[in-house]
This record gives sequence, C-alpha cells and structure tokens, in this order.
Amino acid sequence: MTDLDRLTAPWQEPALSGTIAQGDMPGDKICITEEHIHKARTIYPALRELLVRQLGESPSGRAVVTVCGGSGVGKSEIASLISYYLNAEGVGAYTLSGDNYPRRYPEQNDAERRRVFRDGGLKGLVVNGIYRGEQAQALRALWPEDGDAAPENVARYPWLATYQQAGKNALRGYLGTEKEIDFDQVGHIVSDFKQGAPTLYLKRMGRTPEELWYDAVDMTGKRVLVIEWTHGNSDRYEGVDIPVLLNSTPAETLAHRQARNRDGRADSPFTTMVLELEQQMLRAQAHKARIILSKSGELMTYEQYACLMAQA
Repeated sequence: MTDLDRLTAPWQEPALSGTIAQGDMPGDKICITEEHIHKARTIYPALRELLVRQLGESPSGRAVVTVCGGSGVGKSEIASLISYYLNAEGVGAYTLSGDNYPRRYPEQNDAERRRVFRDGGLKGLVVNGIYRGEQAQALRALWPEDGDAAPENVARYPWLATYQQAGKNALRGYLGTEKEIDFDQVGHIVSDFKQGAPTLYLKRMGRTPEELWYDAVDMTGKRVLVIEWTHGNSDRYEGVDIPVLLNSTPAETLAHRQARNRDGRADSPFTTMVLELEQQMLRAQAHKARIILSKSGELMTYEQYACLMAQA
C-alpha cells in the first residue's frame, strides 16, 4: 500500500506519544492540550482529502501546508499534531516555523515596530500642524508604558487621535511586509522542497544575537512541508498548496499571549494594537484558505468566517 493509498483509506487516529516532534524554532516550548487535539482531529480528515489530490498532481510528489492565524492561537501545537498524524500514516512530514525568518531578533523587532509607529505618529502631528512643545513633553511621559498607543488617552489628549492614526498607517507599511520578514528566503525553501531537494538548509533564530545558525535537514522521504506561521497565507511569497486558517479575535489571542507571556509586556496598549493590525491582515488573506477552523473548533466556509468576523 502506497502512502497515497493510506490517505484514501479510513483514518484511524494514532495514539499520541510523549515525543511529538514540534516546529524548529529554538527555545519554543509547546504544550499540547485536549483543545489542540480536538482541533487537529477536526482539521486532519479534510486535509487528507486535499492532500491526496495535491500530492498526486505534484511533479515531485510533494506539497506545502501552512497553519496560520493570530499570535497564540495554537499554530505550533496543531501543526505539530498534523505532522505527527501524517508521519504515523507513512506520509513523511516536517514542521517548519516561519518565526525563524524575521529580519531582526525579537527584541530588536519590537523596538523597530515602536520606532515605526512613533515616527509615523510624530510626522502625522507635524503635517497636521499640531505638534508643539506640549505634545513633545506629553509623549515623552507616555512612551515608557506605551501610553501613546492607548485609545483611552485620547480623552485627555485629543491630538493623540491624529498621532495614533498616523502611527497605525506607518505600522501597516511594516508589519508582515518584506521590511520585517525575509519572505524571499521562505519562498526559496518552499520552491526547493517542491522541486524535490534532498536537503534543505534551514535557519534557526533564537531570541539573542548568539542564537543564529543553519541546520542541514534531510528531506528524504518527506512528502509534506508543514509551515506554522502567522504569515503563512501571505501574498508575499508563493508555493503554498493548502493554507489552513485558525480563526481567533484579537481579544482571544491577547488572552493566550498573556498566559504564555513569551515576549513580555503582552498586555501593553501597543501589543493590543499590533494584534488588531495583525488580525486585519489575516482577514484580508482569509479568502485563500482552503480550511478554516473556528475558535470553538468547527470547520467553517469562507462565507461563514466573513459573517462571523463582521459581527466581531
């Protein structure tokens, strides 16, 4: 029986071992819960059906799946389970973390995001002729705690509405773009994999400048590359065959980030704003997703997703 034959046979969920391979982000620790298992169990049968056709039509017999969604929605855990299920069926899979491919280390990138927002906000005040010494003084007091991004501060400083809107517009030109992420490198990896490359040199990027290297990863027998990444469904690179979208609202992803607290300051006004902008990007790309899963763990059509998000 070939691996494609296995994918067409009724699926028998394998027992979960204590050694489920996770994505390749250094230092990233995942904790698979019953919620993740339920969601992966819901996604996988639909994914199997799509993979049968995709693998059969691929010249190299390979396919690329992305698991995307907002920060903290469970991408790492669910992608790891999908790869585990595929490998258990004899369909070789590897889980790649897109978080290895930013242009800056996390701390540097957080600082750059704030710089872009604040620079854009200041320019907005200048262009609109409302920048004076009092605004400069107020902003210096607001910056340490990200108060310049807090909507509630507009009541005290009405000019802050202009600052925040201009800052958001500037940040939209940075978040999830080539300025922030090396999409070219991810695109080359996807292309090489789909062309049958036996080995891929994959980047490893931790949280400090010393944590940067490449691993030569053997792709022999790997039929599916599973990319877990917020930007997995982006228009800025090509080659993804089956995007899977895990839906969540900014409030839900923020609550998860607070629990995980991977980056610190997870509940700051600036982080909340970034999550909202991130959600807008995900909505704009959602029409391309071939599988969409609700926060409650149910499969959705794009029309159902659009209706739900319009009400959020």
